[in-house]
Amino acid sequence: MSDTTAPRPNGSGRALSVLIVSTLAFTVCFMVWMMFGVIGIPIKKQLGLNATEFGLLTATPVLTGSLIRVPLGIWTDKFGGRIVFFCLMLACVIPIWLMAYATAYWHFLVIGLFVGMAGGSFSVGTPYVARWFPKQRQGFAMGVFGAGNSGAAVNKFVAPGLVVAFGWTMVPHVYAAVLLGTAILFWFFSHHDESHTVASKASFVSQLKALKDPKVLKYCQYYSIVFGGYVALSLWMVQYYVGEYGLDIRVAALLAACFSLPGGVLRAIGGWLSDKYGAHSVTWWVMWVSWICLFLLSYPQTDFTVQTVNGARSFHFGLNVYGFTGLMAILGVAWAFGKASVFKYISDDYGANIGTISGIVGLAGGLGGFILPIMFGALMDYTGVRSSCFMLMYGVVWVSLIWMYWTEVRKTEVMGKNAPVSPISQSFAR
Repeated sequence: MSDTTAPRPNGSGRALSVLIVSTLAFTVCFMVWMMFGVIGIPIKKQLGLNATEFGLLTATPVLTGSLIRVPLGIWTDKFGGRIVFFCLMLACVIPIWLMAYATAYWHFLVIGLFVGMAGGSFSVGTPYVARWFPKQRQGFAMGVFGAGNSGAAVNKFVAPGLVVAFGWTMVPHVYAAVLLGTAILFWFFSHHDESHTVASKASFVSQLKALKDPKVLKYCQYYSIVFGGYVALSLWMVQYYVGEYGLDIRVAALLAACFSLPGGVLRAIGGWLSDKYGAHSVTWWVMWVSWICLFLLSYPQTDFTVQTVNGARSFHFGLNVYGFTGLMAILGVAWAFGKASVFKYISDDYGANIGTISGIVGLAGGLGGFILPIMFGALMDYTGVRSSCFMLMYGVVWVSLIWMYWTEVRKTEVMGKNAPVSPISQSFAR
């Protein structure tokens, strides 16, 4: 039964219903999107893949999920998020089910491209949810919806148990059934508002012209870290724990969830902070916390010997599993806030065109999530150093910090009548 004839809750009730069911749907879609982060490990062993091939395997779904984001954002503006989200989920069910029957490497790559469509759900849900809320609450609403990123952690809780108990082929069957059930639930509890659609005949190519805007490019750079890096490390961390610390896949997945879970769930807090303190302030601190964490994570396990007056003395430097997990958890929290703050920038600057701009920025973030795992694998094959993935991310964060300083921080007036008033100054004024 369509929304036009069914009994409707009031406006705030409909907005809340849309937010809840959209967040659930996005969580399941993200869980599916990150599937190779766990089942890729037994597949890697089964097919005898090297680190680069494994990186390409895990990244393949991310490619489709990234490329499809811009058209999905445009269609959401034009047709509304409800129908687009529902059709997207249905389109992914069969490819996920077929994944269990793949036997060759190219099978996984091809099917993975179709499974990756689930990752495009973000550019549908973001404008769909945002338009149900007033501007001053959009940051929080988009943050709650974005908490569906925690699907990466859900995958790490669910998939390892299925792999150990039934083999990796059970995971695609279970995920396909869950996604189908979620699509049906979404249809019955979501709503459509014709006033939320945007009449536009712009083509895909014309929409991409927004990339000529320096601000859009800058937001793409930020998002390639806080989202692209989050996706890449979520895919990479289980095998990192297994290889670096020799852990069982279930323990490795549980510890990897310490990064993935806060990186998704706490996005809502990032949205609230962005509403209260502004997107710039939150993003600036996110980049600095990321810089510190990645610097420490980059240091490889090192043994060296020093000749002292009492003879040779050996030292060891390197993070143990507890220190490593703690730093990853902090990084996950920072990136959760950063994902929300970047989209607060977009809602502030491009409120009338949020679907298209969020699709473009989401595309950049998704492409980061596609390219980075492949580069992680190539660097590890070339250098033999596992922490080289963090060295790469450290360099990328440097680029964003410099860009942000020259375009935003440097233009902020520190002294004078237009300078922001600090809390300390306010207390003296009282």
